[in-house]
Amino acid sequence: MKKIFSLLAVTLFTAGTMLTGCQSSATKVDKANDKVEGAKDKVAEAQQELNQAIKDSIRQFKKESEEKISAFEKNIDEFKVRIAKEKNESRIRDERKLAELEQQNRELKQRLADFNEERRDQWVSFRVKFRHDMEEHDKAFRDFWGIRK
Repeated sequence: MKKIFSLLAVTLFTAGTMLTGCQSSATKVDKANDKVEGAKDKVAEAQQELNQAIKDSIRQFKKESEEKISAFEKNIDEFKVRIAKEKNESRIRDERKLAELEQQNRELKQRLADFNEERRDQWVSFRVKFRHDMEEHDKAFRDFWGIRK
């Protein structure tokens, strides 16, 4: 009888352990799925925040660039007034150079206007090239201004 009791106890213990272990795995899977869903939500949130940050960056860059281009336009207008008072030879040379600067300014303005915020994948390369071109344009203005002083 003791053997039967012992065998029955061992069998019940083994069966109980197996049943408890199965429930535990199912619970673990549910918890893991919850964690995965939570991580997906966090990734989606982070992606939205990144997209908004990029949009804000593009808008800020465009605003600053438009202000610089506007300042260039004012300088062009001032130069036109000064050049009009010059002698014929100097005036013709300076008008040509000023026309080049004015054309560059229009091109920069158009490139900036044409850049679409949806082209985020090209944003970094656009910004780098545009900044370089703006610096070159600014240098050309300073060189022209230096000649004029």
